[in-house]
Amino acid sequence: MISPVLPTYNRAPMAFTHGKGAWLTAEDGRRYLDLGAGIAVNALGHAHPALVEALTEQAGKVWHVSNVYRIPEQEALAERLVEATFADTVFFTNSGTEAAELAVKMARKYWYEQGQPERVEILTFEGAFHGRSSAAIAAAGSEKMTKGFGPLLPGFRQLPWGDIAALKDAIGPQTAAVMLEPLQGEGGIRSLPDDALRAIRALCDEAGALLILDEVQCGMGRTGRLFAHEWAGIAPDIMMVAKGIGGGFPLGAVLATEKAASGMTAGTHGSTYGGNPLACAVGDAVTRIIADPGFLAEVNRKGALFAQGLESLVARHPTVLEAVRGQGLMLGLKCKVANTDLVKAGYEAGVLIVGAADNVVRLLPALNIEDADIAEALRRLDQAATALDA
Repeated sequence: MISPVLPTYNRAPMAFTHGKGAWLTAEDGRRYLDLGAGIAVNALGHAHPALVEALTEQAGKVWHVSNVYRIPEQEALAERLVEATFADTVFFTNSGTEAAELAVKMARKYWYEQGQPERVEILTFEGAFHGRSSAAIAAAGSEKMTKGFGPLLPGFRQLPWGDIAALKDAIGPQTAAVMLEPLQGEGGIRSLPDDALRAIRALCDEAGALLILDEVQCGMGRTGRLFAHEWAGIAPDIMMVAKGIGGGFPLGAVLATEKAASGMTAGTHGSTYGGNPLACAVGDAVTRIIADPGFLAEVNRKGALFAQGLESLVARHPTVLEAVRGQGLMLGLKCKVANTDLVKAGYEAGVLIVGAADNVVRLLPALNIEDADIAEALRRLDQAATALDA
């Protein structure tokens, strides 16, 4: 008999009653150190007082009015994001998947309005994850994502990850945009080198194509800059954001230049809940904290501290672990054992980690995790690896 909740998730056999900072407490009272942060969502940990205050204050005023009217909280967050990034304008969504849908529409509508409606092809890269809508799975193209869901939406072509020569051959007069994650999350914490990202930007400029960056997982301070592309010194034309921007409240956004967004006039797109006062009040509080240069410097310091400890862990457990990947507090452990075994051993050790492709486990803690909690995380990960050594 099917469960009341559609069984599309292979859920772990635990549930949590409350959390504080980097810690979660389960129904049985056991405490777990959370290194998943809701898959990079709880950027400031659980029950952060500034976010609780922002949500509570807004909840006592107005929850929802719809985009039929001006929403001051939405305008305030948009202005903050425009001031802090390359963007001239922002559209708010409820999720990263919705942001991906709009990014695709925006790129194609731009070329339509430029009198080149044939420019519809979007080039993506193997290992990508852009969400689970029809457009997003067609963009990713993997069998795991697409099997059984055909016919797929046309107009997407996948290239080998980071293959600049393949991109140079593929990009042309039919190309509307190139879309990629600067640092793949679901794909196994795979970083695109800065020089490769600069080369992709140059190829887009040469061909006149738009560059769409998916920073749903790697953005909002996760790599030690507000957005990961900043390390390469380039800017996209369109960027998808979600996860960390809401700190746990459902919120996403598409950031764009005035040029790239020029086709999106009144009536071309909309959202019932997107940019509602509750989400934007929380998002503004999150962004105000994370965009602070001092906060980002601490993410870099903590990321280096954590990565150094993980390198030692790999050296101590060569039959279990192979390598450390990532940047800032978006880190991965490449495993020699099945990554699912390490995730389960982590449960036993009281630490929560998240699987990814390429036999990697992801470590995506709260960006404000304490040094003492990093030390405790390393101790518990060592315990989990030791159990697998045996």
